[in-house]
Formats: sequence, structure tokens, C-alpha cells
Amino acid sequence: MKKLKNLALISIALGIGLGIQSCNPSSQTAAQKPDGLQGKLVLTGSSTVAPLVAEIGKRFESEHPGVRVDVQTGGSSRGIADARNGVANIGMASRSLKPEENDLQGFAIARDGIGIIVHKENSVSSLSNQQIIDIYTGKINNWQQVKGKNAPITVVNKAEGRSTLELFLAYFKLKNSDVKASVVIGDNQQGIKTVAGNPNAIGYVSIGTAEFSINNGIPIELLPLNGIAATTENVKNGKFPLSRSLTLITKTQPQGLDKAFIEFAQSPQVHDIVKSQDFVPISK
Repeated sequence: MKKLKNLALISIALGIGLGIQSCNPSSQTAAQKPDGLQGKLVLTGSSTVAPLVAEIGKRFESEHPGVRVDVQTGGSSRGIADARNGVANIGMASRSLKPEENDLQGFAIARDGIGIIVHKENSVSSLSNQQIIDIYTGKINNWQQVKGKNAPITVVNKAEGRSTLELFLAYFKLKNSDVKASVVIGDNQQGIKTVAGNPNAIGYVSIGTAEFSINNGIPIELLPLNGIAATTENVKNGKFPLSRSLTLITKTQPQGLDKAFIEFAQSPQVHDIVKSQDFVPISK
């Protein structure tokens, strides 16, 4: 009888212990988390959007240990094509969707501008729209013609498939075939590196990326456009004339993990990340 009583006490003790363990959140695996989010999320596209999304992805992973976020660049055209063809869960584009892309879903996560950059040592502090057009079409080919030093201008242009190129051409009413480029570059960092390494170069890149580089000691300067300073603040207040949405793209209305990530990327939870990369948060 005494032996049976002891066994009963042991059983009760084990039951209490197991109950306590099952209620301990730290003992739950990612698959047991209440939201059930797990899996791999692949995003491809814009080199402007990618660094921002990579940081958002790290925070998303920290909150959902069962999820892995894989971010790949390649330009907005790649992001749109990959989303459409199902190669990526989500595409990234540094522009809004066009009317002819209405088969896709677009979700803005931030705003950015496109600014003209020159080397910090360049004495030219402003250019008119017409002067920029004339430089990019080869009519002006020496800085002396725009009150700079006597030196040939190195024209840095973006490669096909980059939304920065499309928006630049549309704003200045140019065709890419009109541009007399000395150097053709891909992503923003390559453009910044090219201009920073050549005192006679001129290019155009994301204002947010350029400001971030300037704040970290890279020797470039942003020129005003139409007399409006190329700053994140002027993108935010709507004054800067050449701005765009940074957009996540899906083939259909997102569900599950895709939906959760997009909602997270649009939420105030990541506004500090958006601001830290010198982009403008979007309030839903």
C-alpha cells in the first residue's frame, strides 16, 4: 500500500513538472510559435531597395526564428520579372508599377529621390536642367563650359533594366540612345564609387544612398535640381521634383509568409531602419 502511494506521488510530481515545462515559452520551437510562420522568403530586384529590405529581413527573422529571408539584387526589371514568373516570392523595384504592369501587386515601403552627384572637389555647385541634358547628350563635354575647371566631363550612366535610368530619362525627356556615356554602371554603390574616384565625373543615384555615403565620408556631393536641394527632407515634404516609391511586388495578392513580411515592411516597426538608410518612411 505504501509502495502504491509513493508511485502515485511520483506520478503527480512528474505531471506537474511536465505541465510547467509545456507552459514555458522558451521551450517552444519556431514551428510551435503562435503565428506558425516558417520557411524561406526570396526577394530579388532593385539595388536601391535591397539593402533596406535586407535590414528589415534581419529584424523579421529575429521575431520569427523559423523564417529565413534571402535578398538578391539585379535591378528593378529582374525583380518585376522574377515576381511575375514565380522565381522569387517578392520582387523589389525602386519605382511604382506602370499601368501595363497591372497584372502584379505593388506595395510601397518607403520613398526616395534621384539626385545628380559630382565629386566633392568639383567647384560646380549647381546645373540647370538644360545643362544636365547637354552634358548627357555630349553637347557640353568640358567642365569649363559650366563655369568649372578646364577638364573633360566623365559621364556616368545607368545600365538598362535599372529603374533609376528609366526615371532619369523620363524626367529629362531623353532616350537612352541620346546619352553619350563614358561609363555605364549597375547599382548605386558602383555609381558612387565611380564618381568618388574621379573628380571629373558626374552621375545620378538614389538620394538616400548618396546621403548615407556622404555621412560616412565618401567624397561626393549632391547637386540641387530646379533649385531644390537634393535631400531626404525635400523628398519627404514633396518639394523635390524627382522622387519615387520603393516597392515590393507580388504576382498575386500576398498570403501567408509573403503577406506577413510585406505588412511588417510597411509598419512603424521598421521606420527607424528606413530613416537610418536616409529614406522616407511611408505612413499607411
